[in-house]
Parts: sequence; C-alpha cells; structure tokens
Amino acid sequence: MVLTDEISQDFSSKEKRKNKTLSPSVRKIVTENKIDINSVDGSGKDGRILKGDLISLMGVNPKSSARKIQYGQEERIKMTRLRQTIAKRLKQAQENAALLTTFNEVDMTNIIEMRKENQEDFKSRYGIKLGFMSFFVKACVVALKNYPVVNAEIDNDEIVYKNYYNLSFAVGTDKGLVVPVLRNADELSFAEIEKNIKEISEKARNGKLIIEDLQGGTFTISNGGVYGSMLSTPIINLPQSAVLGMHNIVERPVVVDGEIMIRPIMYLALSYDHRIIDGKESVSFLKMLKENLEDPRRLFLDI
Repeated sequence: MVLTDEISQDFSSKEKRKNKTLSPSVRKIVTENKIDINSVDGSGKDGRILKGDLISLMGVNPKSSARKIQYGQEERIKMTRLRQTIAKRLKQAQENAALLTTFNEVDMTNIIEMRKENQEDFKSRYGIKLGFMSFFVKACVVALKNYPVVNAEIDNDEIVYKNYYNLSFAVGTDKGLVVPVLRNADELSFAEIEKNIKEISEKARNGKLIIEDLQGGTFTISNGGVYGSMLSTPIINLPQSAVLGMHNIVERPVVVDGEIMIRPIMYLALSYDHRIIDGKESVSFLKMLKENLEDPRRLFLDI
C-alpha cells in the first residue's frame, strides 16, 4: 500500500512539473477542453507544449470507427422476433391511443436519507438492498387506488376498471426491452417488492422469462434514469392506459421555505391515454405520487 502511494505521489509530482511548463494560454485550452497532455508531442524547447501544438490537433483527421473498418459502410441484420414485436406494439400504441404526457418533479432527499439510515439493517434482515423501486411501487399503488381510471383499460366501448394492481416494469436486455409484471403489488411488503423485482429482472436478462411473466399488467413503470435519461415521454404498454417514466436524480437549486437549496431532484413523466384519462386525473395522480415520495413515511403509515 505504501508503494502504491509513493507511485501515485511520484506520478502526481511529475504531472505538476509538466503543468508548470505550460503557458497560461495553453493551460487554459488544456483545462477547458480536457486535453490529455501526455498524448501531445510538444514542439517547444525541451518538449514544451505550445499553443500551436494544441491547435494542430484540430487539423488531425479522426480515424474511422472500428465498426466501419470491420463491417463496411453499412450492415444489415435481420430484426429479432422480440425486436419486431416491440416495434409492432409501440406503433400500435401510437395509432390506437390518444397519447399525452404530463410532468412533475420529486425531491428525493427524504428517500435517500431513509435508505442510507436503514440500508444496513434492511439488508441484514431481508438479504437484499433497499432500492428506489419499492418506494415508487408503493407510491404508485396508493395513487392508483385513489385514481382508478389510471389503472383501467378500454375494451371496445367499455372502460374496464382493474381492482388489482399488477405493475409492469421495463427491463433492458441485450435482445431488447421487455416488460415483466410484478403481480399483486398492493399485497407486497418493501422487502418482497425488492426481492421479486430482482428475481424477475435476472430472469429477463438471462432470457428465462415465460409468456405468463409478461401478461396481465395494469400499469407500467419505466426507469430511464438508470441510463442517465433526464426527461422522456414514455409510450403506454397496450392495453394499459398509462405509464410512469422515472429519470436520473440530479442536484438542482430549488426554493425550500423561501431559501434556495441544492436538492436531489428527479423528473417524473406520466404518459396516458387521453380517451379515458383527463388532465385532472393525470395531474392529480402525479401530485399524489410526489407527496408520498417526498414524505415516504406516509407509505409506511398508509396515510
């Protein structure tokens, strides 16, 4: 460990000595453009990097991509059956539903603190980590019970209200997006939700889902935040009438009790079928979701 520290310190000192040879204008270009000076051959005295050396980099032609070199200008690969099914269903959703999306934001401070305070005890007691999804599943169930039309679907000229809560959740795999179902989510504890989601997600990634795992969902949660998405307008999963889009958590300045504070904020998007869900229900649904997520104790106290 001492040897590693000595090597690190020696490397750091070399970098500092090298940086000292840079003129202010060169250092500014290096800093602003995050240039690795080790990859630049200096043309100045004793190999000193000059401004002209950096400008010369702008005239260097980039190499062709590895895929282009290996496969040529274009490559044609037949779509998998899964990808064809995904494409067909997404197009059907756009053609057969009156899609609309409404947005809100959630301050994740209290959930993050609750996870941090209880993570070790939760994991030792239940053998699994306490994630964000269990909070969102619980909050969605509460909101769906209060706004049942969001959990409904259209069947010809009838609205079918579902008095059970099978929450679909999107899982990205090497072969494409699949949407397995967490059944009777309203009857599951936080620990059971986390365990079931982990088990189903692993089945999805290992290609072991069966058709029953994908059927019977009443509402969908899509977490694009795991890939860094800031905002999106998710497409509903027919015959469902709504889908919730979660996004990445970013520290943003917000006003709290009249003061500007930095808080971890997540944007939420609810896409819904405007044929049966009005703006009032969609906005109220997201508002209730926000209230329960920002004060997660409500989910434990069932208020």
